[in-house]
Amino acid sequence: MRFSVGIILLVLLLTVSSAITRAQVLKDEENREKVSEIWEKIRPYFSPPEQYAGEYGTYQSPLAFYDGQPVTTRGQWQKRKKEIRQRWHELMGPWPSLLKNQQLEIIASRQREGFTEHRIRFNWMPDQETEGYLLVPAGQGPHPAVITVYYEPETAIGEGRPHRDFAYQLTKRGFVTMSLGTTRATEEKTYSLYYPNLEDARVEPLSMLAYAASNAWHVLAKRPEVDSTRIGIMGHSFGGKWAMFASTLFDKFAAAVWSDPGIVFEQSRPNINYWEPWYLGYHPPPWRERGIPTEDNPAKGLYPRLIEEGYDLHELHALMAPRPFLVSGGAEDPPKRWVPLNHTIAVNRLLGYENRVAMSNRPDHSPNSHSNEIAYLFFEYFLKYNEIISKNI
Repeated sequence: MRFSVGIILLVLLLTVSSAITRAQVLKDEENREKVSEIWEKIRPYFSPPEQYAGEYGTYQSPLAFYDGQPVTTRGQWQKRKKEIRQRWHELMGPWPSLLKNQQLEIIASRQREGFTEHRIRFNWMPDQETEGYLLVPAGQGPHPAVITVYYEPETAIGEGRPHRDFAYQLTKRGFVTMSLGTTRATEEKTYSLYYPNLEDARVEPLSMLAYAASNAWHVLAKRPEVDSTRIGIMGHSFGGKWAMFASTLFDKFAAAVWSDPGIVFEQSRPNINYWEPWYLGYHPPPWRERGIPTEDNPAKGLYPRLIEEGYDLHELHALMAPRPFLVSGGAEDPPKRWVPLNHTIAVNRLLGYENRVAMSNRPDHSPNSHSNEIAYLFFEYFLKYNEIISKNI
């Protein structure tokens, strides 16, 4: 009798185990099919148009040290990468120590359609708290995550202009999202972050925005709902500049979407305004009159030096390699931006990677449903299905 019971239990265990295995195989097959479908939709955005393929323009190659020595191996690239990051931190001012050991404070919570919205608080600078939102989807984690950045945190959770609800839409697709913004500075029309203060900032404000996002990464990575290896960042316009500097200067962001920030300097475009004192042209108040630099209203601070000495933002793009990024281009980032992007493609090829640099294009600065769909699919492909595609790329 005991023998018969044992046989029955063994058969039951084998049956259950076989059923679980079959279910997992089916799930893996479904995921592979989904990944393939997504890739076919986003694949065209990883190749420049024929007229820009292999064009590098007058941009200085990141694959050469500042002394002119070429970079020809992966090991040399690691040294060059360190050199670029160190030089830009020297130019912009060194960051304070990152705030790695704090916990997120939840102020209030409410249930929304299929997810939980938390109002949150944490320190994003040594002497400054910020409040934002954490959106957590239903279902078992840990989930991939995306930090969204803008002038204020409400827009990204669905309480602002159309097609800027990035956090809300990504959470509906299974991502934990953290929405952040410079609410107080925007109200005061200083827009950015100033360390240690507005009157005597020692770090360029755009770099301090990147620093704040890096502290947000550390807070988000501690959450049990989040897979810390799959955290990305996204922003539009002002937020696009912020997301670009954050992801390039902080290696732990696994992927990034930059929506029409103006990915390189272009002094003829009023919205590619890195010369402003809240970006890379800081000087103590009173500030220069806002607008394109002219002989009567010249740029001040670091920005004129960057232009005079031949620096450009393609150097920072290269720091992403081999992490994937998408430029969601609009009026400020048209197809000709493939010329600087080709330099990062070259870095990825040296490292043995393809399909890590992408750009979509639309005529207008504002994002739309089509450009956003590409961005969301990009994050799904590289973050949501990371365990699958990492074996195939």
